[in-house]
Amino acid sequence: MRIDVLGAVRALRDDGSPVELGGPRHREVLARLVAAEGRMVTTDTLVDDLWTDPPVRAVGALRTFVAALRRALEPDRPPRDAPRVLVTEGPGYALRLPREDVDAHRFQDTLARARRDPGAVAELGAVLAAWRGPAYADVPDSAWAQRERARLEELRLEAVELRARILLDSGQGAELVAELGAHVAEHPWREPAWGLLARALHRAGRQADALAVLRRARSMLVDQLGLDPGAELRRLETEILNGPAPGEAARATWAGPGVRLGPRTTVELARTLALAGGDALVHSRRDRLAAIRAAERTGDLLLTARIIGAYDVPALWSRADDPEQSRAVVEAAERTLSALGPDGPADLSARLLATIAVESRSADLSGAEPVRAGRAARQAEALARGLADPGLLAFALNGVFLQSFGRPGLAPVRDRIGAELLDLGGRHGLANFAVLGRLVRLQSASALGELDAATAHAEAADGLAATTEAPLVPVLTGWLRARVTAARSTEPGGPTAATAAAEYRAAEEALRTAGMPGLHRGLFPLALLGLRLLHDRPAPTDRRLDWGPYRPWTRPLVLLAEDRTAEARAALAAAPEPPHDHLQEALWCLTARAAVRLGERTVAARAAAALRGAAAEDAGAASGMLTLGPVARYLAEAEACAGN
Repeated sequence: MRIDVLGAVRALRDDGSPVELGGPRHREVLARLVAAEGRMVTTDTLVDDLWTDPPVRAVGALRTFVAALRRALEPDRPPRDAPRVLVTEGPGYALRLPREDVDAHRFQDTLARARRDPGAVAELGAVLAAWRGPAYADVPDSAWAQRERARLEELRLEAVELRARILLDSGQGAELVAELGAHVAEHPWREPAWGLLARALHRAGRQADALAVLRRARSMLVDQLGLDPGAELRRLETEILNGPAPGEAARATWAGPGVRLGPRTTVELARTLALAGGDALVHSRRDRLAAIRAAERTGDLLLTARIIGAYDVPALWSRADDPEQSRAVVEAAERTLSALGPDGPADLSARLLATIAVESRSADLSGAEPVRAGRAARQAEALARGLADPGLLAFALNGVFLQSFGRPGLAPVRDRIGAELLDLGGRHGLANFAVLGRLVRLQSASALGELDAATAHAEAADGLAATTEAPLVPVLTGWLRARVTAARSTEPGGPTAATAAAEYRAAEEALRTAGMPGLHRGLFPLALLGLRLLHDRPAPTDRRLDWGPYRPWTRPLVLLAEDRTAEARAALAAAPEPPHDHLQEALWCLTARAAVRLGERTVAARAAAALRGAAAEDAGAASGMLTLGPVARYLAEAEACAGN
């Protein structure tokens, strides 16, 4: 069976025959559960969403709708068997279907895949073609339906443009002219759509029409919105005027050895966008990889090395936002470095090695890879110091910093790296690396529990960001201030835990749209868990919380909070060793706490051994964004449990 909501709500059996769902309320209940994407929706929420002014017997009516839907969705289920599709869970209901069996979920998953891998463009075209009209078309305009309809429509428009961009980037796309013309006519305020239409026209050999489209876009933006066209439209107009088709622009611009990277090349544009955060950061990652692949196709090793090494964007976090993209960049850098050989230009070799170190984020590596990345960082640093190139040294030190999480307790080492970055940035006008130095020192002071020093670094970083137009910095310093409030909520007369939770929530809202999923996912629940542990409270059990990559280490404490001891013991046994990243101390402390609660002496001993080097630090505070309290507290508990 499958359920479709991209159009009127319907359910279809395996043979394609329709399932009779009942009346409008039945379909609305089903639709609301689809929108929850497998999460439980409470009875109270369903009642509020179905009725503006709920009748006295609303809950009874809801149960009637659910019972009828269960009979329709599982007609062969024996009366005494528990439902498997529309299930009761806690105080509400949830829909349990594989994501590929719900068209909205299948569409979203395909779009996410295509963002990472252009090879999914055919699947993206198929799921776009499956749209039958506005999402939830026959559901009344209640608040939840309006939100979902608007959200999915925005994703649909993004998917249309992403598919067109991928096809155009691959050398296809002339056949998109009619489709993109209709898209622009229907959505004239979407600036990227105008650029895609112009590219398609140019690809079809219609240069004059392509330029006319860009002039129309300019006129509309200036006359009706008072805005100038963005950098992408201006760049595209220049490329079309200069002659080569958009898909060949990079190759023509970069042809031949010895070409210097100018400010208008794709990789330089990507570098600039990366510092802006949000959607611009997401696009910069995509454009960067496209530039690398185009350079590799030329067969010019020196050119490829320049393109790879030009993206010296400061990186602070040890978990990549797009691990697959980072892996592709590392592989390209390693191929190029190997082809250049030991006699290749030292500056290019250093940039390739620094790229490997920066992109090989420690949380995304395993086995021998961290060793190789750490070695690349040290080699890049040595080459940069020998060349006396401040910018190159700053880039290399960024790699050294990201590879400095080999074990807990290295905050003083990272503080020295931050101090040198700050000095290089100040003396040589490297403003972005000066900001990075401040943030590294902020993290180090936070790890050591030096809250006043961390706050001073945050204020200085905000000051630098104001002059360098770095909008991501206040997002990060907002988390530091929430972390400080959390720590001080344990002091007599300090802020309340509720105040700290509110600050974490505000920081989470700012981070949500910053374009950094590697940092964002799971961080807010982990911060709330840390706040609860500071106040000796059990882990939060709200099933809506997305623990992200930290779930294996938080799961035992969540299960213990639910009195599910046997499952907690199994989860603890299954938890792997924490990755060597910003939050390794926090994850080891969670492991220690669960082991102590469960009396697992062997696990407690392992956690204690890992944490001894960090006894003077605060758990999780190396992130500069949260804290679980002093490591020494967890270490003492673990050692006592282990019998040491």
